[in-house]
Amino acid sequence: MTGMEATVETVTVFSPTDATDHYANGVVMTAFKGDLYCMWQSSPTDEDSDDTWVAYSRSQDGGQTWTTPIALALPTDTAYCTSGGWRVFGDTLLAYIDIWPKHLKPRGGYTYYIISRDGSRWSQPLPVLMADGQPMKGVLEQDPYSTACGRIVGASHFQPGLHVCPVYTDDLTGRTGWRRATFNCEDRGDQSRCLEPSQYTASDGTLIMLFRDQGASFRKMLALSRDHGQSWTTPVVTSLTDARTKQCAGNLPDGTAFMVSCPSGKKQRWPLVLQLSLDGYTFNRRILLRSGNGSDLPPRRYEGKAKTLGFSYPKAFCYNGWLYVSYSTNKEIVQYTRIKL
Repeated sequence: MTGMEATVETVTVFSPTDATDHYANGVVMTAFKGDLYCMWQSSPTDEDSDDTWVAYSRSQDGGQTWTTPIALALPTDTAYCTSGGWRVFGDTLLAYIDIWPKHLKPRGGYTYYIISRDGSRWSQPLPVLMADGQPMKGVLEQDPYSTACGRIVGASHFQPGLHVCPVYTDDLTGRTGWRRATFNCEDRGDQSRCLEPSQYTASDGTLIMLFRDQGASFRKMLALSRDHGQSWTTPVVTSLTDARTKQCAGNLPDGTAFMVSCPSGKKQRWPLVLQLSLDGYTFNRRILLRSGNGSDLPPRRYEGKAKTLGFSYPKAFCYNGWLYVSYSTNKEIVQYTRIKL
């Protein structure tokens, strides 16, 4: 795989202090009416604790300065919440909120949404609806994908537990009409082997979905759809090395497929690498985003449950000639790296 020269810049949105929360993960960015937005899940100490809430920050100067964290959603007596990602349609900004009932066994959740037309005032949360009008009884992955035919394709982790299944809707707002695709993958009791997928389109029009493999392969898994997301092949293990963690994928404006992941081949979430493919099947170009060597990976400042070292859960979007890749460093610093296209 060949390396490439690129203009790469890294920005810190939030860094913890003794007076703030010490846990951050699930970082997702978007742009709306000329401003940049960044959301993440936040908690005082531990991952997915009962006091977890959804924070966001806004930049009105192209990312040079960011507001202090603002609450998008707060926990209740019965549930905590995590970041579900963004969607922009027309003059409306939508934020997905994942709701996790505290005493549900096995662990599982629901997907809600809130909307705003100015990025400051938000509606009350409402459930994301399936095509039969019932609430989605699952957690929607953070980067639903708009296809060339106008459909939204993504994946949800359905109850009981976390069992992944591709989903799609023709409601371009992303709020209603979701359907489960035809799909089969290995079940592992409370969850499926495949988790946390993202998707892109190959040069021949095939939709490709990449998954985190909870097995011991330390490789990405892959499924294909040739009917706009209505049915998918059984996932198979690929040759793409991985740290057994979440990745992101998509298409650049010229159609090039991209994937951002930590291709260490072991439980080490660095380096963070952008990989590119002209046809969507062979990723043969790469750009190093974060090496994780020396001062590029600072020491973890605060201890906590599941405070994994490295660069966790990247998500990416294209805006104004740049690819923005957001992630959490050591699950406590909210950062993004942008690459000039």
